Amino acid sequence: MQAKNLTGGQELLCINTEKVYDWILNEANFDLALNNLDLPLNPVTGAQLECADIDLDTVSCAVDPAEVDPIVVTGREDQVFVVDGAEVTLQIVNIRKNFDVTIFVNLIPALGGARVEVGTVPFTRCEQVILCAPTGTDIDVTYTDLDCFVCTASCDPGTTTEIDELDVTVTVRLCQSIKSTYPVTLELVAEFCQPRDILPFPPCPAPTIPTQCPVVFPTTGNNG
Repeated sequence: MQAKNLTGGQELLCINTEKVYDWILNEANFDLALNNLDLPLNPVTGAQLECADIDLDTVSCAVDPAEVDPIVVTGREDQVFVVDGAEVTLQIVNIRKNFDVTIFVNLIPALGGARVEVGTVPFTRCEQVILCAPTGTDIDVTYTDLDCFVCTASCDPGTTTEIDELDVTVTVRLCQSIKSTYPVTLELVAEFCQPRDILPFPPCPAPTIPTQCPVVFPTTGNNG
């Protein structure tokens, strides 16, 4: 199913793409203390939940990049490093990362055991990385893994006029790919691609019958 080349064969082409100046992978872990989270209303009855209504062993979390400005490069500074015996000017890049962490908890079995959302809390973490990222390059951060787990959870009973509050410590783990890039136009000799041949539909299958069990039935021996 090899298609023929377009008339003219190879041509000199100009292609817009991105040059990767530098690329690193790194891992980060950090802890968050989320305190004084008001317990929500019971999603079924609408009544205000109290500490006795939730199972603290089921407190869980989810973490996501913020919808607005998840990654902000706050600055970069040139610094000379010695790499393999040679001096090279690299950049110390300051990156601010914004996240949202959401806390969930299950109701006790007597109330149906439903999973309810307690609340979402925004938080920010900053870091410095060393890259070949001269002024004009873009910094691209992609999370290859972003997860969290609850380390501790406790509930503080309020008064008759106060809402019970949840205190949670969360550990966040992320794996990230950080690149410095710049748009470039490349000149190269290449061939144009051709569409592949259309695959034919298979023919209708022949009728089949279920597998039989001749060892069991019919029997030919003397059953008496």
